[in-house]
Amino acid sequence: MSMTKNELEAYFLSHNYPRYEREGWDNYCEAVGLKLAVPCIHVTGSNGKGTTCLYLASIYQAAGYRVATFNSPFFYHPNEMIQINGVEISDADLLRIFESHQKLYEKYQLSSFEIQVDLAYSFFNEKKPDLAVIEVGMGGVLDATNLANLPTQLAIITSVSLEHTAYLGRTISEIALHKGGIVKEGAPLLTGKLDDSAESTLRDLCLKRKSAYTLVDDYHGEHLVGDRFHFDYRPYHDLVIASFANYQLRNASLAVEATKILAGSFPVKEEAVRQGLLVPSPILRLEKHGNIWIDGAHNPEAIAALMGCFSTISQGGKPVHVVFASFKDKNIALELPMLGKEAADITLTTFDHPRARQEMDYFLYEADYPFVEDYKKAISDDLAKYPDDVLLICGGLAFAAVAREYVVKELHR
Repeated sequence: MSMTKNELEAYFLSHNYPRYEREGWDNYCEAVGLKLAVPCIHVTGSNGKGTTCLYLASIYQAAGYRVATFNSPFFYHPNEMIQINGVEISDADLLRIFESHQKLYEKYQLSSFEIQVDLAYSFFNEKKPDLAVIEVGMGGVLDATNLANLPTQLAIITSVSLEHTAYLGRTISEIALHKGGIVKEGAPLLTGKLDDSAESTLRDLCLKRKSAYTLVDDYHGEHLVGDRFHFDYRPYHDLVIASFANYQLRNASLAVEATKILAGSFPVKEEAVRQGLLVPSPILRLEKHGNIWIDGAHNPEAIAALMGCFSTISQGGKPVHVVFASFKDKNIALELPMLGKEAADITLTTFDHPRARQEMDYFLYEADYPFVEDYKKAISDDLAKYPDDVLLICGGLAFAAVAREYVVKELHR
């Protein structure tokens, strides 16, 4: 009997365990001869990798290329992760490929993410796009996207910060080296602005792998006009992105620099760069719904970037009330004080996810920030108490996604 899409989603949930070693995955790849038969741009980083991928795919699509993308995680259904020219993989193709490989998935005990990578690469090999833009799940060296024979045209590391230290390393340098695992022999590396130790580590790695190293240039002249940011990035003047968030300028700059590095193999004209950058901003990145803002900032670096947008969020100096929930492994000891410096108040909450912090996980902070079990009540209470103020929902992508469903479907329908 064929599996349904709902059953597939349930399967992914039941197999959504961490796999930070590669034996089963490598054995599977060897058994089936898995490879990606499409030239790719491989993107990792602590923050910004998803949006950088979006801008890259949009620019190359505007230039006339057929562009495949693989991004994670999915928020509402797994088809989101696998797209060609912005069109999600169909239910029929997703289920067909899964069912044809399911016995081997079970034999090698693959995790959900490993299965999703296999589904994406198998689909892309069938459809033969011109270019694939691949987002790493976590880190680099051990990530399932990082096949030994991956035809990487360019590796990008957007940022490096202390995250997932139990798996990636205890220092910025160690984490940079782990993310640098996506750098292939002779293939160039592009990075965002990094800590000195991270940059030094990656420059040394590139020397060993005979890979050219490029550090993204500075952007200039940034200013917000309505809901769009304008900026200059050499050699272009007055580029525009459809976002309220100034932190997206870093990701747009990386995408523009990438097109310059790959100009010999994947040329694009200026008009394609301009058109591609105008792609709608991804959801959960400083997304506005009336007086409600939603952002998926999930670590101290991302919260700091969010705080850099506070003048925009406050809409001219209005009080900002925060509803916050996060995963148990996130560094709220740094995140909450950053938010507290600018917010009028912070309400802690939780949501239905096995990794979500519950009330007991906030016990050190409840003296300063009240806890409300039901996130919908936390949101609606703030809206009722402060109808003329601003509400900011943040703490992580998973929480932002479920809160967005409530805001869009129940509050703003």
